[in-house]
Amino acid sequence: MAGRLEGKVAFITGAASGIGAACALRFAQEGARIAGMDLAKPSGDSDWDEAVAFAGGGVFESGDVRDEARIAEIVAAVKDQFGRIDVLVNSAGVAGGGMIHDLDADEWDRVVDINLKGTFLASKHVVKGMVEQQSGSIVNVASVEGIEGFMGGSSYNASKGGVVVLTKNMAIDYGRSGVRTNVICPGFIDTPMFRSVMVDGPASVIADKIMDAHQLGRFGKPVEIANAALFLASDEASFVTGVTFPVDGGYTAGHRFSL
Repeated sequence: MAGRLEGKVAFITGAASGIGAACALRFAQEGARIAGMDLAKPSGDSDWDEAVAFAGGGVFESGDVRDEARIAEIVAAVKDQFGRIDVLVNSAGVAGGGMIHDLDADEWDRVVDINLKGTFLASKHVVKGMVEQQSGSIVNVASVEGIEGFMGGSSYNASKGGVVVLTKNMAIDYGRSGVRTNVICPGFIDTPMFRSVMVDGPASVIADKIMDAHQLGRFGKPVEIANAALFLASDEASFVTGVTFPVDGGYTAGHRFSL
């Protein structure tokens, strides 16, 4: 039986690890040809390496999503290799934040430029081809922190909230051209970035409380976000656009306060 992305080409930013690499693997398992971009190269036995094995090859390019000229080069290289791009997953992102009275403007710019501007730039250069072919699916990756506040979140929350509303605008702008755009808002997912903050970083002292705020009582796995992205990327979601999709173990459902 054919996979759900059989014959499609998927371009994934932030593909070297975490959610991006998990998407590459799931998409490859479902028949997609995969192309990835990341500032860092995949290291040892990663989901990206397994994805390439499933797909019988793939394209990986190093690049910074803040660099428009580099994105344009990579998109052109992917299209030269595969002829088209059917799916874009904007997964590249960084953590950051702080209360705004104590936040350096350069740090604000770093987080917002990677998380929000990077999503804009990759989408800008991919969506042109999707409009020409009158089909495509863009899956943006935001966060539950793009839906609601988190103490000290500032730049990260603002960037992810921007991705949520940008997604809605893109759904409006390109829906009549056959291009669907949706955004996944993950809860706290066990990725290298998560571990740098929650295990080895300043949030380690509250990690148990954050885990308990997920109604399923645990943190998520990258593959659980990739499964949601797979649905949105596939033709099974052919009537789905402009949707903000929390995949968060019940984090945004509410609170277990007893009256």
